[in-house]
Amino acid sequence: MFENKRREKVRGVNLGGWLVLEKWMTPSLFEGLEALDETAYCVELGERAGPLLKQHWNSFITWDDFAWLAKTGINAVRIPVGHWIFGPDYPYHAAYGSLRYPFVQGGIDILDQAMKWAVECGLHVVLDLHAAPGCQNGFDNGGIQNVCEWHTQPAFIDYSLTVLERLAERYASSPALHAIQTLNEPRWDIATDVLKQYHLEAYQRIRQHCQPEQVAVVVHDGFRSYKEYQGFMSEPDYQNVVFDIHRYQCFVQEDIDLDIYGHIQKAAIDWKNEADDIINGLTLPVYVSEWSLGMDKNVFSLWAEGSFNHTLTAIDTVQLSIANRAFAAAQLITFEKYLGWFFWSYKTETTPEWCFRDCVERGWLPDKFA
Repeated sequence: MFENKRREKVRGVNLGGWLVLEKWMTPSLFEGLEALDETAYCVELGERAGPLLKQHWNSFITWDDFAWLAKTGINAVRIPVGHWIFGPDYPYHAAYGSLRYPFVQGGIDILDQAMKWAVECGLHVVLDLHAAPGCQNGFDNGGIQNVCEWHTQPAFIDYSLTVLERLAERYASSPALHAIQTLNEPRWDIATDVLKQYHLEAYQRIRQHCQPEQVAVVVHDGFRSYKEYQGFMSEPDYQNVVFDIHRYQCFVQEDIDLDIYGHIQKAAIDWKNEADDIINGLTLPVYVSEWSLGMDKNVFSLWAEGSFNHTLTAIDTVQLSIANRAFAAAQLITFEKYLGWFFWSYKTETTPEWCFRDCVERGWLPDKFA
């Protein structure tokens, strides 16, 4: 089941909100707190964070979830991890305050368990460095909201590389390890040359332990055109490198203002034409490692101020269900052109359009992918 992994078609789901917290995905964990991200969560709670997070790790995703995904025909999971996954000694950041090592230890044991479950269920795993020291994007998913300093200190970059190498070494022998992603969503204003140098060094660190026949190295586009990466990390000097893009229609006003027909046209026509351009213009295969059925900003109402009215409020529940099915199909038919895709995410508490299991059980997504 794990033979001939290179260039294998991947149809996957992210296990977000598990080993890297995002408040909008699990608001119950943050109830009564001022914290908006995992750093602030651990700093605010101090010693109380340990029992709460460990309970979350042991209950949010279980073996049954891996088995359900495999039964549905999903063949891969992308697991976001923070730079603190191995525990100390990670670089200090001012956001930690008086706590030298604020993050709860023990996540690596959960990841070990997840890798075993993946083998048992026949699922490939993409390990994704989702939150780097100093935060690489200023988002909550990067560990510290409204801070983007990863690229400003060599210690932050060096430790990111160390984490990638340790992941590669630890799981190189696991038949489930399909890929390691060097960094999730580095911000658009970090210089491309800085990112390229980092990716090159990350490739070398990973390849010390993982052979290209078995493990891909995944590189995110950094929110810029694929044209900036034409010829980058190409064969034969670099082998089994995958280019990563994320596609959403809910973060800019232009998309939020679209009616359902506009959303479908963008997914089925505009993104299809984009896919043809990328596939023909880039030497690397491509994953769409994040996408969802989200079409509005309601997901941010947990902490953002303002009204989030959008065109979909004018349709009834039956029409909305039809719209979600159509939007899902339009995206899938386009993303199938690429080497693979990963829905964001498997599970959320209050946002079904972002919850793969809810989407399947409501009939918005197919109940079989194989």
